[in-house]
Order: sequence, then C-alpha cells, then structure tokens
Amino acid sequence: MPFSTLTPQPNDPLLALIKSYAADPREEKIDLGVGVFRDERGATPIMAAVKQAEEQLLTTQDSKSYLGPEGDKGFVTAIAEHLFGEIQTHRAIDGLQTPGGTGALRLAGELLVRSGVKRIIVASPTWANHLAIFQEVGLSVITTPCFDLKTQSFDLKGFSETLNAAEAGDAVLLHGCCQNPLGIDPTKQDWRVIADIIASRQLLPLIDIAYQGLGDGWEKDNLGARTILSAVPYGLLAYSCDKNFGLYRERTGALYVSAPDAESLHCTLSNLLHLARTNWSMPPDHGAAVVRLILTNAALHTVWREELETMRQRILSLRHELAHLGTIGSLNLAPIAHGKGMFATLPLTPSQVTWLREHYAIYMAHTGRINIAGFGEGDIQRFGSALHALMKQNIA
Repeated sequence: MPFSTLTPQPNDPLLALIKSYAADPREEKIDLGVGVFRDERGATPIMAAVKQAEEQLLTTQDSKSYLGPEGDKGFVTAIAEHLFGEIQTHRAIDGLQTPGGTGALRLAGELLVRSGVKRIIVASPTWANHLAIFQEVGLSVITTPCFDLKTQSFDLKGFSETLNAAEAGDAVLLHGCCQNPLGIDPTKQDWRVIADIIASRQLLPLIDIAYQGLGDGWEKDNLGARTILSAVPYGLLAYSCDKNFGLYRERTGALYVSAPDAESLHCTLSNLLHLARTNWSMPPDHGAAVVRLILTNAALHTVWREELETMRQRILSLRHELAHLGTIGSLNLAPIAHGKGMFATLPLTPSQVTWLREHYAIYMAHTGRINIAGFGEGDIQRFGSALHALMKQNIA
C-alpha cells in the first residue's frame, strides 16, 4: 500500500508549545517561546514603513507575472549593498531570492551536497532547524559545544580546535549576528581568528543572518560576515527579512554567493537557479518588493531605520532589566546584559521549565531558550518571582 512504510513523525516542540500557550486560560501567562518581536503590549505590529511601501505597491504595481527563479533582483541587490559594502569591490557577489531564510539554508545545503561537500561543522547549540535541514539534504552534521551558559560566553578556544581538526572542503555554519538560541556572538577579534582558520584550513563558510539591526545596529551587524567573506575565496550567506522588517508570514529571504571571479560566480549561480527551479520554481514576490522599496526610497528608509532602532532599544532595555535580577539561587542572570538580539538561553533543565509552565504559566522552550522580546510590561518582575520560587523547590 502507498505510504505503508512511513512512520509518524514527532511534533515540532516549539509548535506544540505555541498551541499549549494559546489553550492556556490563565490571564497572566507569559510567552517566551515563539520567536517574534513584540511591543510592550504583546503585539507584533506591521511596521509603518512596510505599510507605506505596501500602499505604494497597491497603486503602482501593474503586473503579477512571474519574476523567474532568481526572484526580485532589485531586492537582492538592495540587501547586498547594505550587507557587503566594499567587499563587493574585490569579490564577485550575487544571489537570488528565496522563500525565507529557511529556503536559503535549504538551497545552500543542496548546493553543498551537489558540490561534493559531505560534512558541515556547527557550533552547538544552534537553531534546531539548522540540524534538521542539513541532515535532510544528506550532510553529516558535526556539532561542537562552544558556549558556557552560566557565564553566557563564547568558547573561541574550543571552536578553534574543532576548525583546526576539520578537513579541507568541510563546510562551517556561522551565525552572522545575534546567535540563536543564545544571543552570544564572537567579538571582533574572535571573528578575525575564525576567519584566519577557515581560510588556512580551506573550509567553506555558510553564514546565516536573520537579525541584522537587532544586535549592535544595522551598520555594525554585518561585521562578522564581512570579516569571514573577505578572507576566503568562496562563501555562502543565507539572509532573512522576517525579524528586521517584520515580514514573518511573507517568507522573504535571499541566498548569496561570494566567489573569486565572475566566471566562478556565474557557474555557482547557475546551479542554484537550477536547484531553485526544481524546489519552488519561482519565489513569492510581495515581501521582497516591500523590502526593495524601503531600501531604495530615502523617505521610507528613514522611517524604517527609526523603527528598527526602536525595536533594538526595546530588546536592549529588556536585557538589562532581566540582568538586573542578578543571582537567584544558582542562576546568575547578570551576564545576559552582554548578549545580542532577541534570544538568550538560561541554564534550566527541562523539568524546571515544565515547573515554571505548570505553576506560573511561563512558556519557553525545554532547552531554556527565551525570546526576550516576549516580555510585556511587568513580566520580568513576575518572571523573577517565579525563578525565586523555582529555586526553593530544588528541582533537578
């Protein structure tokens, strides 16, 4: 019988958490699980610049015809100009539009396999879907623990040792900024060390950028990517506009290739276009058209940059408020102030996470990952009280 060999697959833990939160009748529940930006009222509003761009599209767009598998090239070029800057003067760089950053990662994984790459090195923990995507395309995923949750710090020595033991031709996944799920990024000096090792070991970097503008700022969050791509002949970069443009449901992303010359770039892009054609044929255009308008229209760009900075400052303020809770039992929250972006991971066990959900209606991933932007007005004080109560329970 058709499909008789299939076995049921487990539910995605985060999606299950979202359903549980929605079904919880308690009024003071706190959702720190789903990874969307929220304002102090708990809403995820459409950005004003996005609304204005959509109004322009409504009155000026004269066709819904296909754009081709490369998507909106104006969008791809506009992102590239802000992302790569002067690197484009000594590297051949181009890309194509994808259905979200996830589509870009999947396409990158398939290209790696087609190119003969067998392994990809990933600093752990990482976004859970990273592992699933790369395993699904047939890559062997080598995870290496590189973070200390108690001090909220990056282990450059451990990561360097793993990279130095890698084989030429191995791929390396790197979070360009605002690492998910920890919010712990390499320093400027760390990026230089990592770039030098990747270049000397002849490794292939795949950089994932999903939060540009929400860490150190729009112009600074590209430091890691520029440092890495300047040091190597080839590189890939997956980009998402979900968070910094608030286009979650529009699935707006891009995949870029950095190559040593135009001929090599053309060959690589031709393979990506072939893979894209057989995956989704043509990408959805609306979100990309919105981003293109925002980045190429001075007035819209100004409005959007102000909104983005407001979002960043809210996250920073929440980080410092959370860190101000200090030490609660064995849990020291102070180092969270030094993290970047929306996410942090607390050194809590799954049992402790479950206790917080059952007794205080606080929802977070079983790993202890929290979306800092999920805190509403007064939530952090309540969160601190819940942690104090938890620590008195001696739950392992």
